[in-house]
Amino acid sequence: MIAQHSETASPSSRSVETTARLVSSGGGQGLAWQKVAMKRLGEWLVWALSAWIAFVFVWYLQFKFTGDDGSVWLFTVLTDWLGFHGHEKIMRIGTGSAELIASILLFDRPLQVVGALLAFCIMSGAIFFHLVSPLGVDPYGDGGVLFHQAVSVWVSALAIIAIRRRDALALLDRYLPFLPLPARLRAL
Repeated sequence: MIAQHSETASPSSRSVETTARLVSSGGGQGLAWQKVAMKRLGEWLVWALSAWIAFVFVWYLQFKFTGDDGSVWLFTVLTDWLGFHGHEKIMRIGTGSAELIASILLFDRPLQVVGALLAFCIMSGAIFFHLVSPLGVDPYGDGGVLFHQAVSVWVSALAIIAIRRRDALALLDRYLPFLPLPARLRAL
């Protein structure tokens, strides 16, 4: 039907028909290309965010594992505030060990979402304690560098969880099949 009208149609209407044919024939390829590009961008973003989280965690391990004065003071304030007097070393080494495990998991593709979830939980605790304990946002008087890095790691971990949400759902289905997940969550 379009071919019959194109003989008598004006030049401008022929260009509209040509454009319509091009869009209908190649539009799917453009959309597929965009999906591939977004998926690749998401992959690069996840690896960059994983590297940032691991860098922050591993950098602070030297202070936690060697018993640096600043780290000992920080965890002493926390344990005293929590009522666990004298248990600073257990909390310091335990937190450092959890951060090391999260850093390792972030570089194992099948377990990356588990590492991000662990990092998210660790940083949720850190942010909570900075906000409600005597530590405050700026415990070292350096403008709150530690708190800002905790927030940036928290946001990075949340972004990885969002990007890898299908992997998280697959892990939940595999290891917690009894857990009811809403259909709306599965459709994301």
